[in-house]
Amino acid sequence: MDAEECWRRYGPRPVGEDLDEIRALLREHTARERRSQGEGDTELMRLCCFQLFNSGDLDDVLLIWNAKQASFDAACSIDIEFLLGHGLDATKAHLSANPAPSATAALERLRELEADGEFDGFSVEQRAAYDRYYAD
Repeated sequence: MDAEECWRRYGPRPVGEDLDEIRALLREHTARERRSQGEGDTELMRLCCFQLFNSGDLDDVLLIWNAKQASFDAACSIDIEFLLGHGLDATKAHLSANPAPSATAALERLRELEADGEFDGFSVEQRAAYDRYYAD
């Protein structure tokens, strides 16, 4: 499945079992991308992360972070804001409560970017801009 088919099948705001399929697809392409840069479809990974961002489930934060960390191309393709589907404060609190090294790394990066003003003006309601990106 490529990004275009994923968009047609699930749209911008999938729910229920569709989210489980998107998570599985993201895990598969993350693993492929980790094995060898370019083996995973980073455009598809980006779309999956956007769809998970739209669901706002805090349990997806590390899945998105791990996808972003899969390779240089993935890091460039997947927006850090996709971690913030439930908002910056909720995401930081969620990561703070998780002892996993990946949670610590994600939290540190969010704090750095926040201190640099990267999230000034960010709100979860900005989803419409991403919707337009994929609708085009």
